[in-house]
Amino acid sequence: MNLDKLKLWIGRFGKNSLARDTLWMLLAQGMRLVLQAAYFVIIARALGVEQYGAFVGATALVAIIAPFASFGGGNLLIKNVSRNRALFSEYWGNALFMSFVSGLGLMFFILFIAKTFLPKTISLLLIFLVAISDLIFARLLDTSGQAFQAVLWLSKTAQLNILPQATRLIAALSLVSFFPNPSALEWAFLYLISTAISALIAVLLVHRSLGFPKLTLSRIKPEILEGFYFSVSLSAQTIYNDIDKTMLARLSSLEATGIYAAAYRLIDVAFVPVSSILRAAYTKFFQHGVAGIGGSIGFAKRLLPIAASYSIASGIALFLLAPVVPYLLGNEYANSVEALRWLALLPLLKAMHYFAADALTGAGFQGWRSAIQVIIAVFNILVNLWLIPLYSWKGAAWSSLVSDAFLMLSLWLLVAYLSKQPVQIQRLEENDN
Repeated sequence: MNLDKLKLWIGRFGKNSLARDTLWMLLAQGMRLVLQAAYFVIIARALGVEQYGAFVGATALVAIIAPFASFGGGNLLIKNVSRNRALFSEYWGNALFMSFVSGLGLMFFILFIAKTFLPKTISLLLIFLVAISDLIFARLLDTSGQAFQAVLWLSKTAQLNILPQATRLIAALSLVSFFPNPSALEWAFLYLISTAISALIAVLLVHRSLGFPKLTLSRIKPEILEGFYFSVSLSAQTIYNDIDKTMLARLSSLEATGIYAAAYRLIDVAFVPVSSILRAAYTKFFQHGVAGIGGSIGFAKRLLPIAASYSIASGIALFLLAPVVPYLLGNEYANSVEALRWLALLPLLKAMHYFAADALTGAGFQGWRSAIQVIIAVFNILVNLWLIPLYSWKGAAWSSLVSDAFLMLSLWLLVAYLSKQPVQIQRLEENDN
């Protein structure tokens, strides 16, 4: 009898596309986690806390600008193709075009502003290498994953999530094998090569599996504002997630940056199961959002209890297991134990605000979501300017906790307000966006 029940459960699970897609993403994120953890430990130990801090400072600055390198092309691809598969070639071509052109322009912008935001000890060549990698090749890789996501082929998206981590692990092993005293600059060269290889493989895979791109410039202009909203949203998200690392490098020390960045990386690792659910569900938010905010938030509420329960459990585990960090990364990272315990609440706060945010996006309120995220990003910068010079990484930790809590409350209050508005007004708002 139990065997029959198991067979029935497996049959139902196989027919549930969201569960199946979540499993694909979870398996991919799990493999990605293993590979990422492996090269993270190798790089952190090989470079040491100061050189690792220099690399993190450069990548954090580039990450703030990186969302504008695609100008929302991947998100527009998912939104439109999820509702009309026939539009794939046009939106795939436009997304590639925007990723390359805007990424190239932003690379020079990063080089122009770098010395204003980063210490002089971080070389311009290091920033240049990271910029090429993350503004052009990483965006092409992300867009390729979104292409498969748009047609609900999550198994391919999952494979592309693993690909860059595998190539970076190979790069990390090459670093310790061929460079006796590796530096952040040498790692940046290998980081660029590994990302470029991954991007080229990903683009070719999309061409072979889904078709070739078709550049349709006439579609870009009418949707440029919505694409801008997506870029603003991702950039603001990166600011309140990563600007503290850049500011630590500038206002405190590279040692403090390395300590805090190591702890925050472990938070990101713990959040992988929730991010897997969010990625698997993202396309469906647009489909449910056709009915307005009620449809998308109803979908979010079905998934949120699972994500919140896991986030609470993972936060407790992070707090209790924090003393293991120095054994993994070395004694230089002893202070990361305290940093990790300070940040242990973040997985729950992130889970709460991501589901509200995606519900808004799916229902056509990307502009509202972006506006709130910009406010939080500005708030985060101001608080970091105040707290980091006084308390170093502890100030950055306080800023992260307060910012994520403020974001969670703001998004859910907006969802509650919009849910009470007439459906006609909601549809008008989506058309305006």
